[in-house]
This record gives sequence, C-alpha cells and structure tokens, in this order.
Amino acid sequence: MCMAMINVMRRLIILSTIFFISITTSAEYALVADYVIDGKSDNPLKNRVILVSGKKIVSIIDIDAIPEKYTVINLPGTVLMPGMVNAHEHPLLYQSDYQNGHLQASSAFKALMGLKALQRLLESGWTSIRVMGDGDVYYANQDIRKAIDQGMFLGPRLTGAAHYISITGGGGDINYLSPEQAVIADGLIADGPHEIRKAIRQEIKFGSDWIKVMVTGAFMSVGDNPENVSFSPEELRAAVEEAARHNIPVAAHAHATEGINQAVIAGVRSIEHGSFLSQESIDLMVEHGTYLVPTIYVGDYYANSGKLLAQSKNADFYLAFRDDWLKMLGTAHRKGVKIAVGSDLCGYEVAPHVCAREFDTLIEAGLSPMDAIKAGTSVGAELLQWDDMLGSLEPNKLADIIAVPGNPLEDISALESPSFVMKDGRIIVNKFENYSVFNQ
Repeated sequence: MCMAMINVMRRLIILSTIFFISITTSAEYALVADYVIDGKSDNPLKNRVILVSGKKIVSIIDIDAIPEKYTVINLPGTVLMPGMVNAHEHPLLYQSDYQNGHLQASSAFKALMGLKALQRLLESGWTSIRVMGDGDVYYANQDIRKAIDQGMFLGPRLTGAAHYISITGGGGDINYLSPEQAVIADGLIADGPHEIRKAIRQEIKFGSDWIKVMVTGAFMSVGDNPENVSFSPEELRAAVEEAARHNIPVAAHAHATEGINQAVIAGVRSIEHGSFLSQESIDLMVEHGTYLVPTIYVGDYYANSGKLLAQSKNADFYLAFRDDWLKMLGTAHRKGVKIAVGSDLCGYEVAPHVCAREFDTLIEAGLSPMDAIKAGTSVGAELLQWDDMLGSLEPNKLADIIAVPGNPLEDISALESPSFVMKDGRIIVNKFENYSVFNQ
C-alpha cells in the first residue's frame, strides 16, 4: 500500500475518532443554587444539587456529595426549577390586528418571525410550548418544529395544532368582508361531521399533533359572539372520535358555559379559556379529568394597555365578568380541576417576559404560588402527555432546568427574568457569565 493511501486512511481514522468522541462525550454539570423547586413537592428543597449528564438529570443529591467529575455551576441567590411549559401560544402572530395578519405576510416570512419569537421565549425559560392554532394558512409552526427537532436551529420543544377548526361564521372565519370577496381564513372552516373529519385528517397529514376546535365564538374576532355555541354535540363527537382514531388529543376553545359542558362531555382533553365556567362545568371537568388552560393575562394585557385589538369585543365587557371568572377558577382548582399555564399572547411583537405574568393571575384566582408554578411545569407537562420526560426535576427526566432570582414563592415576578436556562442539558442562558447561546 502506498504512503499516500496510508496517510489518507490515517486521516479518516482520526476524523472518525473525533466525530465519535464528539457524539458520545456528554457534558456533566452540578447545578448549585439556594433552593430547588422540583415541580412535585409542596415545599422547596434546600442544600440540594442537581446533577446533569448529557440530556438528562442524573440525580438530586446533597450539596456536600458532588462527584469530582462534574463541572460545578454556581447560581447564588436563585432557585432552580423545571423549565416552564406554555400550553397555549401563537408564535406566528406579529401584529395586534391578528385577523388580517395572515393575509399580509407569507408563511415563510412568518416562519422566520415565529422562530425568532420562539427563541426569545426559550431564553426566557419556556422550554416547551403547545401551539393552539396560528395566523397562517399553511403550516409554518410544523416546519419550525421539524427544524428544531432535526437540530438545524435551537428553540423550545414544540407540539400543537396548525389551525383552529371553525364553523362558517365562527371565530376562525373572516366575517367582515362582502360576499363578493374570496379570501382564505386563518382557521379551517368545516360544517357537519363529514367536513370536520376531513379537516382533522388534513391537519394530521401536515404535522399537527393536536386538534383545536372553536366550540364557541371568540373575543378577538369580528362577527361572532363568545357567548354563543358554534359546534353541535354531533359535530363535537365526530371531532373527538376522528382525532382519537389517530391518537391525537383535542383542545376546545370554549367561552360559553354550554359550549364548555358539551366539549367536556364529548371527551376533549383540555378547555381553552373557559370564561363562563359554571359549577356544572367544574363537576363535569373533574368527572372527565379535563384540563383547563384559562389564559387570563392576555385579556388584562389588551384591556388595560391601550393596545386593544382592532376587532376586539368591548374591553369593558371583559373587565365586567373578570372577577366572577377568577372566583370560578379558584373554585375549580379547589375542586380538583387541573389548571395549566397558557399565555395566548407572546408572538413576535410582545416581549417574552410578559408571558410569565399568567402565573400572577393564577395566584389572584386562588392558587398558591407553588400550585401556580406546578401549573406551568408538571401540570402542563401532564396535559401535553410529556410528564414521563419533563415538567419536574427527577432522575432520568430531560434536563430542562431554569434558575430564577430571589424566591418565586414570595415574588412570582421572578419567573419573568430567569438567570439561567438549560434545555436538554444544553446551557442556553447563564447571566452570571453573561452567556447566551444565541449571541455566540
């Protein structure tokens, strides 16, 4: 064999060895903070250290027992907790008048904006996000998810529905143009069980792993009423049955009491919003094990900020029922309804720290600070059916971990500005070292 060939073979061996080492060698960290909130316990843990190897948590040990092989990351003055789970988000929305936005920007442009919005959310501690329909006639979020899953870009873990399925004239339709105009709605319009089944199959075909149905009218759309029920019981049954045949869960946008009740009876996994919750609704949700994602702060944001959506229903109407709604949410929590955090707000133009204000509204509704944190960590993970791999700090779960300054049990606003963010064992942000992976 000639020397040139030998040298080529040596280089190939060296390169293959380097590649093998790079994919098999995993970083090992010991995360040290003042306390640990594990997402399951009712009290924070003191003098505990989280050991991370590769993508997973190895163990939570005593602070005096850190093995030498681990790189210690000191995070003084902070509390370690699971990465936050946002169970209701719209990353592609980029302007307040959202019903027109999907007509003014291409799906490709919105994918770029959506990726940026999602990366900012990850930097702010949201490591997992469920998309609940979005302002796009195509499937930009599903493409973003593919790119993140394949390692092309960093971003939060994604799941969800590309579109909301609406009746003609419902909250997902365009109801403010003359009948001569032919424009594409940002929802999928389906009437009757047959059309609903076809719409669900189309959603699944192009990557939706949740189905969202607009069971009632909406607050931020023209020409419909949030107190009206859109789908019939037969249509709802068809939606849940069709999705279940593909092992896909259903989320129901529902404000009106009767719409909430019908959706729960039909078997949806979650109720989104639930504005006119009743005692009967609560009893049904407990009986059926239905989750509730109330998305409170988005209403506060638009009603109080002077940034009302162009097509928004009367803000005074929202503020008039808000107190009664929060009382019912508190009752629902005490009765055993599982409440999860969803912001419904943080697209491209809204600062990502605003999303965390949903925790404060849950406390206002009657949840304890610890239960509010669980709503945005372990309960959210259960809703997404990801609780086997995330949502709490436990051995063998993914190392989605954040550290927040101070004590969030005393000041929940600490969740707005994490000092440290890790996803899948990779450091995303460490403010103690002025480090962000997006600035490298």
